[in-house]
Amino acid sequence: MTRDEWGIVWLAGELCLAWTPPPSRSSPVTCPAALLGEPGSAPCPCPLPHGDSPLARLLRRLLSARRSLELCLFAFSSPQLGRAVQLLHRRGVRVRLVTDSDYMALPGSQIGRLRQAGIQVRHDQESGYMHHKFAIVDKKMLITGSLNWTTQAIQNNRENVLIVEDAEYVEPFLAEFERIWEEYNPANYTFFPTKKEQK
Repeated sequence: MTRDEWGIVWLAGELCLAWTPPPSRSSPVTCPAALLGEPGSAPCPCPLPHGDSPLARLLRRLLSARRSLELCLFAFSSPQLGRAVQLLHRRGVRVRLVTDSDYMALPGSQIGRLRQAGIQVRHDQESGYMHHKFAIVDKKMLITGSLNWTTQAIQNNRENVLIVEDAEYVEPFLAEFERIWEEYNPANYTFFPTKKEQK
């Protein structure tokens, strides 16, 4: 495997994708327009390469969703991944996202755009971080690893991403998502002080 591309290896029957750009330069950048465009749309005229890349490979797996997508992400600022999630929502895929309250309000965060598009988002109300980084496609494919869904992480960081289609691994992550989803239900929080009963 080259140091600036995905390395694809089989590890105990599971597909492991390692994202490891060298520190001297960024990961190859390609335009994902062909993946994100509607069927029959005109080719993208931008000057970026339109070939394969780590991001394109991740997008293809993400865009394979047909019924549901659960996202549990610490930071989410990649516009390309944000567009992919919105596209899935428009196709009728049920998208639910759990994120960290501190990072969702940072400049460049995709969370506001996703909410405006009608995607369900819940976040923590805690002092610690909601630091998970995983996605579940159609309740049968797990995408997890060190990768934050940010431009910095995609283009410059040494990261790892593991993609697994095995219920033994998918189900515990799905159970964790459902647990957090319920824990972060806004109905569980008290946003205003409760008035003391008059004696």
